[in-house]
Amino acid sequence: MGFAAVARVTDERWIACAVNDAIGLGLSAGGELKLETTICDEIRGHRQPVVIDHVASDPSYREHHTPVMYGFQSYISVPIYRANGELFGTLCALDPHPAKVNTPATIVMFTSFADLIGAQLDAQDRAAASESALAEERKNSELREQFIAVLGHDLRNPLASIDAGAKLLRRRAADDRTLSIVTSMERSVGRMANLIDNVLDFARGRLGGGLMLNCDDSEPLEPALHQVVAELQSAWPERRIDTSIDQLGAVYCDRPRLAQLLSNLLGNALTHGSSDAPIVVEAYRLDDVLHLAVENAGAPIPPATIERLFQPFFRASAAPAQQGLGLGLYIVSEIAHAHGGTLSVVSDDHVTRFALTMPAISAEPCRLP
Repeated sequence: MGFAAVARVTDERWIACAVNDAIGLGLSAGGELKLETTICDEIRGHRQPVVIDHVASDPSYREHHTPVMYGFQSYISVPIYRANGELFGTLCALDPHPAKVNTPATIVMFTSFADLIGAQLDAQDRAAASESALAEERKNSELREQFIAVLGHDLRNPLASIDAGAKLLRRRAADDRTLSIVTSMERSVGRMANLIDNVLDFARGRLGGGLMLNCDDSEPLEPALHQVVAELQSAWPERRIDTSIDQLGAVYCDRPRLAQLLSNLLGNALTHGSSDAPIVVEAYRLDDVLHLAVENAGAPIPPATIERLFQPFFRASAAPAQQGLGLGLYIVSEIAHAHGGTLSVVSDDHVTRFALTMPAISAEPCRLP
């Protein structure tokens, strides 16, 4: 066949996408024919191949306007479909001379080529969509990095200034009223710092590179736990915190992360627990298993609530005095899982107890969630 083309056929246009013109028809890629002058326009309607060996002897096409206009005697055209069934256009060929094209082998060959072209078009669309998604993800990644930077720097610095000012005021407090105001300020600073830590960890875990851990057993864990209790006791001087922290030996862990876990659990107990009963913090080791628990008295947590406690942005209480984003217990669970541990909750009319159980020794780095 002296001429072959892949044509894009719509309800308004016939456009050549690729052309092999050996007979000087004068059409190149990008060129157009008037849609109504083509047999492809008819194929767009009935969606069936058209195959002609010899126009002059074909009762359906010997007087057809298209062969007369373009001067061909043999012709074949098959529809090209997209994966969703949409008609893209046609694969067609023609020649000024008669040719034996109406054979099963030729029709199968043309149909197979048309299927390959349709598949290639879909593959190109998928590649373009992937490139677009990748570009969008790069933009989102930059926004994530900026977001984390704001949390890690622009919010922490003014908070540190407020904390330093509150400590200075505490040293100069001359009466109980001033001391009470300073205590409230320090408590608010601690809550805000905890919120920033939790949001930052959530951003890293869900939007960035994951929760970061740095595990070793080079230093004891007990001082970090005692420091958490001391800081929260200072912010809540009217509350009683009973501490039972054994000598734990060398614990393979990320100490600041476990301190953060205890801070979240103890802060949660101070916020939600009964104010007229002590909070108990205990840490001990049995063989190579570390146990860390915080328990408080107060109203029990409903079973339906317990099932959702460790989901991000879930809050068990919406009371004005119990503010938060609902990320504290989610971060606690992520820290526990990253250390290969488990976190359990028991809550009844007598006590609510959160307990961490995790390996105290490991030859492997801490696992990321």
